[in-house]
Amino acid sequence: MSAPELSVLDVADGLAGGTLRAVDVREQGEWLAGHIDGAVWIPMGELAGRVDELPSAPLAIVCRSGARSGMVADWLHASGVDAANMAGGMLAWRDASLPFVPDGGIVA
Repeated sequence: MSAPELSVLDVADGLAGGTLRAVDVREQGEWLAGHIDGAVWIPMGELAGRVDELPSAPLAIVCRSGARSGMVADWLHASGVDAANMAGGMLAWRDASLPFVPDGGIVA
């Protein structure tokens, strides 16, 4: 069963409204280069052992392009977690001119 996908604008709205939490599954260098403010960072390779750290709110799973996050979102969704993939990943976030932390951050 595939997880739903959300556009970056839907994710930004959900984060602003407090109805959604972002979980970034990229590697450390990618995270440090730039990420979504308030996102939870759990690298994909560590997620299975850190599932208990996931927020209880509906989740938007984030990576660079949407590929890794799609796999993670599918796995979580099949496990009963309310998770969706952020379509296009941080590349789409950047293209929509949405903010990064640190200010001026980039997609690595």
